[in-house]
Amino acid sequence: MIRSICLIPIEFAETKLLDSLIFYLSHTFHLQVEVRQKKIIVEEAFSRSRRQYNSSILLSQLIDDPPDSGDCKILGLCDFDLFIPIFTYVFGEAQLDGIGAIVSTNRLRNEFYGGRKNSALLSERLAKEATHELGHTFGLTHCSHPGCAMNFSTYVEDIDEKSAIFCRECEAVVRQKIGYDKTAFH
Repeated sequence: MIRSICLIPIEFAETKLLDSLIFYLSHTFHLQVEVRQKKIIVEEAFSRSRRQYNSSILLSQLIDDPPDSGDCKILGLCDFDLFIPIFTYVFGEAQLDGIGAIVSTNRLRNEFYGGRKNSALLSERLAKEATHELGHTFGLTHCSHPGCAMNFSTYVEDIDEKSAIFCRECEAVVRQKIGYDKTAFH
């Protein structure tokens, strides 16, 4: 049974954004959310040719020797540009029905696209992507229900169009995996 979500900042020092995410995830998943520290060697994930970080390498480090005997989900947070070899970039990556996920705020920022800084929008986008990647760790695949947090997002505009919550079917899967049996999940 999953008892908590462990957030592991990777060279991520935005306390307000972290606090907002803790609040959001604890209410969404009805789990304890705590921040843990772990040594992640980011240089191992850096690709000189792409000038980005391989999220799979970072994810592998995150899930190595998990805390609490593996009864938590691990979510790494970073602010640098992530990729996996088959995609130009990713907002995040997760293990399907596993324990780990990672999300980057790099491409969630308006400033990345030449826009003005918008902290509220960044917080909302991070909540959506964190929910999405954690959903994968609960065994959810991409969902075609309009607005579901598990909709696939190619572009940041796709993230803006979806919700930070799961559709009923996805919610039922997460609820069952957590062992949460009350009717009101959100």
